[in-house]
Amino acid sequence: MRCLGIDYGTRRIGLALGDDLGLATPLPALVDADEGKRWEGLLSVIRQKRITDLVLGFPYNMDGSVGFKAKEVEAFGAKLREACGLPVHFVDERLTSAEAESTIKKHKLREVRASGVIDSRSAAIILQDFLNQKLPPLLPPEPMP
Repeated sequence: MRCLGIDYGTRRIGLALGDDLGLATPLPALVDADEGKRWEGLLSVIRQKRITDLVLGFPYNMDGSVGFKAKEVEAFGAKLREACGLPVHFVDERLTSAEAESTIKKHKLREVRASGVIDSRSAAIILQDFLNQKLPPLLPPEPMP
């Protein structure tokens, strides 16, 4: 399984790569101002990395309800599924951006936000949640007799 974690946004798309080892690693975000170029960049990453599963952050409201942004992400997921023929898994992304931002110094947030680093860290958190649910935990080595 080669998974691509996606934190979808209308300006930036955060990306992360994960595999059978169970670790999610951030990739450079797609930050081109042109939506079509971001889409082509995403399809290119999917082909180049030979992705088998897409894991898309789903923005539930804090009360668990589904709002406008969630419907936008559902439509994006359907477009991805149609374009790639790959399974699309949705994972609750509530508070992942706040968690990703907490690892960055406050005075650097503005410049880092525009670079897409936060988006890709969020994608890695989303993907790691998915991998933790799907892959069995690693067992510690047995003690020597």
